[in-house]
Amino acid sequence: MADIEDSSSCATGAPKKSIAVKLPKITDADVAGFKTAYDAHVKERAAQTLPPLPLDAKQAQCVVELLKKGGDGDFLVDLIKNRVPPGVDDATYVKANFLRDIMKGVVSSPHVTLAQAVDMLGWMQGGYNVAPLIEALDLSGELAELAVAGLSRTLLMFDAFYDVEDKMKKGNAYAKKLVESWANAEWFTKRPKLAEKITLTVFKVTGETNTDDLSPAPDAWSRPDIPLHGLAMLKFPRDGITDAQKQMAELKTKGFPLAYVGDVVGTGSS
Repeated sequence: MADIEDSSSCATGAPKKSIAVKLPKITDADVAGFKTAYDAHVKERAAQTLPPLPLDAKQAQCVVELLKKGGDGDFLVDLIKNRVPPGVDDATYVKANFLRDIMKGVVSSPHVTLAQAVDMLGWMQGGYNVAPLIEALDLSGELAELAVAGLSRTLLMFDAFYDVEDKMKKGNAYAKKLVESWANAEWFTKRPKLAEKITLTVFKVTGETNTDDLSPAPDAWSRPDIPLHGLAMLKFPRDGITDAQKQMAELKTKGFPLAYVGDVVGTGSS
């Protein structure tokens, strides 16, 4: 069975570059112990007032295997739907291939229907989900409509645009509908309108704010973990800022989004 990066070819005739994704091996023990290990991770992060990290490729593979077996449906579907990063992460590769296999009837899960698989692919923002969604334009009405909806809000198409154009030229009505949606900028016009009035709470920061104030160099190791790295923001006290995390938490109790307002923000290379 071909993986997603080999599933379509550009209509211009230019060969697509194959993407080699080396996934970690998983064992039956990994799958059986996944929920216990994940629950422990969630608890550990919560103790730091942090959300759990996105699933990595090994965890995603465990979730996929459990979904095939029919485990705790609500828990597993929430993980595959909401805890896998979008784009071209290795875990995203696992997710997109699994949903494509569901869509094509290669594998099944009691918790994920064909329509749900296409819908989930449609929210992955570009990357590994694009090829399966283009394939879905050739499927039955509901699935093809879901593919149109997903691709219509996907801007990072690159050369895959020509695959859609080729289908349209060959008479695929769903591809035509998709191209018209892009032409009409529905990815923008269908978004919720901005409220006429937005109430914010101001977090006032005196003096100059530069890169090291928001992302201190000694904490650079934590940058891939954005919530954790955010705890280092304004870690060095200044006039009016004695404990930034505590002060921001107190301001949030007012119930409005915070607006960072500084005397000077972003000097030099910032």
